[in-house]
Amino acid sequence: MLRILHSLPRTHKLLLLPVATMVTVLGTQKLLTTYHDLNQPHASMESVLVPLPSDSAPGVPSLHKERTPVADAIDRASRAFDATRENIPLSELKATEIVDLGVIDGAEADIDVQTAGVLIPDPEAINVSTLNDGALHMAIVVGTLTNGMLDVDDAPANQLADASSDATSYEDYGTDLFGDVSFLDLELAAEESFVPEWETHIVESGETFAILAQNQFGMGYSEVLRLLDEVPDPKMLTHWRAGHSFDYQLDEEGRLLSLRMMKNTREGVLVEREDDNYAITGIERQGEPVQRLYAGTVSGSFARSAQSTGLNSSAVTELTRILEKKLDFRRDSRRGDRFQVLVESDMIEGETLDSRVLAVKYQGERMDMTVVRNANDDNFYTPEGSSLDPAFARRPFEGNYRLSSNFNPQRKHPVTGRVSPHNGTDFAMPIGTPITAPATGRVERIGNHHAAGRFVVIRHDNGYRTRYLHLSEPLVSKGERVDMGERIALSGNSGRSTGPHLHYEVIVDNSPVNAMTVDLPENTSLEGDTLVAFQRQAEPMMAALESGETGNISLVDNDAEDADE
Repeated sequence: MLRILHSLPRTHKLLLLPVATMVTVLGTQKLLTTYHDLNQPHASMESVLVPLPSDSAPGVPSLHKERTPVADAIDRASRAFDATRENIPLSELKATEIVDLGVIDGAEADIDVQTAGVLIPDPEAINVSTLNDGALHMAIVVGTLTNGMLDVDDAPANQLADASSDATSYEDYGTDLFGDVSFLDLELAAEESFVPEWETHIVESGETFAILAQNQFGMGYSEVLRLLDEVPDPKMLTHWRAGHSFDYQLDEEGRLLSLRMMKNTREGVLVEREDDNYAITGIERQGEPVQRLYAGTVSGSFARSAQSTGLNSSAVTELTRILEKKLDFRRDSRRGDRFQVLVESDMIEGETLDSRVLAVKYQGERMDMTVVRNANDDNFYTPEGSSLDPAFARRPFEGNYRLSSNFNPQRKHPVTGRVSPHNGTDFAMPIGTPITAPATGRVERIGNHHAAGRFVVIRHDNGYRTRYLHLSEPLVSKGERVDMGERIALSGNSGRSTGPHLHYEVIVDNSPVNAMTVDLPENTSLEGDTLVAFQRQAEPMMAALESGETGNISLVDNDAEDADE
């Protein structure tokens, strides 16, 4: 039966559905059993009565005369049955024509029962397990007739063959006729265009991009190498750590279409395939600036006290660098000193990035200081406009003394002829001449060397260092804070020296430079319109420091308010 259903068009399948009913099958089986019994050698020739409708005409319909509904039913059943004699592979059938139905292919009937006026002999009960070809053929014919599917009111005989053209879809019958019709829903969804979806891959321990790209992204080894050459920072793909993640898209064939990886929260790279090449685009996320006020009290080290307020490590480092220009934490800070720090950060996806100090207020036993960042030059000034970076004097003494030896890193020794650099500037002066600090700073080292004699090293607030050699007497101690112009030592003739003089060195970024020509910081205090603009910019930050309300704040832009007015 399934083979019949597979081979017929959809409009003909409904003709076969009554076959699945027990009444039709059992009724047909009884007719065949009666016919079989009457053809036995010793069977009694009794009449078999088959009830007919009251308006039936005498005679049996003939297949050779004018076509009738019965003839048409037998013809259709015959053609349907013949179609099952040859195997039709399922692969050759259309998907819309396959129906998976469970059909009864066997039945048992008790023929010792008189049904619907049909007189049947009373032999022993016969068990019928499987319908033979004849029974199946007759079941199709009888089922077709009894269901009334060939009834066409007042239709000419020559139009009966085309009656099936009026058939409709299964949905028109509803569930009242068939019950569960889920097996009849064979309409195929229209093919949709492929839309790639972003997926996320989390790196596992020991995993490498080269192997992953070949196994999961459909990339060849040469493609992987070419991609690594084109990526601005190949370490993003080669130096993975377990737990890192990236997003990717694959095309219909499973090949890499796009790859998106972030180096950090702010920066990343987007890789997109274009034919056989890859287009690399940098990703830079812009954060929303937020301001927050932190407040704390010195208890122990200043760095730990600052961290306890919630400041991150980068903000603590910047804060310490700013305050060190005026404050000696070891000597000047005291337990109980208070400080307030206004910090601005970029907020991206709930994470704060690139924290920068905007303003600082320190109130201590030995020093009070308030400084604000100037957006125009990114330097810090007091509210009065004085620069936090002090000026730097060209010479570390008062008066005029002869320059006896210039800075010369290529100088040759007069005896050996070898290069013997002279990394400082020598000034001939009497022993005991006062030497002064050219800028504020801290004494980093004091010592005595067989060649340099007595010496002093100072680290200044701007990061420069200065060294003073051949001294007769240091006047400061290691770690002491010194101001610009303060006496630090007396000149002399100690160590390997040909006469009384001062050897003076300036070191920038750990390299000696010519103290007479190097660019030195100057006092850049703000004046005039520049000072007025700075003070207007500093007003909301000063107000935030004065309020002392910690947490997120909103800085009021005075210029914007004036524009609105």
